[in-house]
Amino acid sequence: MSIQVFGHKSPDTDSTGSPIIWAWYLSEIEGTAATPVLLGEPNTEAAFMLERWGLEKPAIIDGVEVGAPVVIVDTNNPAELPDNINDADIQAIIDHHKLVGGLETKGPIDITVRPLACTATIMHDLIGDDLTKMPEQIKGAMLTCILSDTLEFRSPTTTPHDRAVAEKLAKELGVDVSEYAGEMFAAKSDVSAFSEAELLRMDSKEYEVGGKQFRVSVLETTAPQMVLDRKDALMSAMTGVAEEDGADQVLLFVVDILNEEATLLVPNDLVKTVAEKSFGASVSGDTVVLPGIMSRKKQIIPNLAV
Repeated sequence: MSIQVFGHKSPDTDSTGSPIIWAWYLSEIEGTAATPVLLGEPNTEAAFMLERWGLEKPAIIDGVEVGAPVVIVDTNNPAELPDNINDADIQAIIDHHKLVGGLETKGPIDITVRPLACTATIMHDLIGDDLTKMPEQIKGAMLTCILSDTLEFRSPTTTPHDRAVAEKLAKELGVDVSEYAGEMFAAKSDVSAFSEAELLRMDSKEYEVGGKQFRVSVLETTAPQMVLDRKDALMSAMTGVAEEDGADQVLLFVVDILNEEATLLVPNDLVKTVAEKSFGASVSGDTVVLPGIMSRKKQIIPNLAV
């Protein structure tokens, strides 16, 4: 049975590209049949990556079969995985997030969790000398993942190693980093085709803070006004999305990539309290600008308080 390789729900670029990278490695280098799959429709930047490098979009699944062999990448959080994930035969985890707990395995497995900005950077190191056998399309996916997760090295999660790997890949591919990142971010910023509910779920993760269940959503963009012009509709949609997803509140951070700041939508007193207690912000309206806030993983989630 082919190993299914997948990342988290609401797949971003890293959770779309890294399964492709690792399935290639397992199949072509290790000689183990592996297939990349997705737990949802990829976002616009991930779709751009697939088209730009001529990669087939992985199949979308909503669950795993009992006993099916799987490799989990770019997450270790059961809330971001199929509900029956512990029925699967988890064989490996490759991730760059904090350990959450709750996953169960059939036996000892390979786990690699490193403090780097991107799962693809970890895979670059794990693949090692076999990188010379990697096709251009897979290298392109790897470069895209790193530039996405580091926001072209602007994110505070960026390490010198992430940058060095991305620059090496770009040189091998003959790609100008700034020009290519600009194309990526333009694709990510075009959200005109999505409904408010889709935007709230596009790049979101579930977290419990102080007894409250939050869906923490981030929209990274070079055109924040395109999102903020829909502010009223987005805030109106939050109630329904929260109810459907079993959350108390949706938190939406609109990250301005170029100005390196985030705008948090503030629809009610709960979110106002979160903004004040988490970020020391002074809130006087239905939005608040948070200078320097770029990373959900490093700056938003660790500071959330109610």
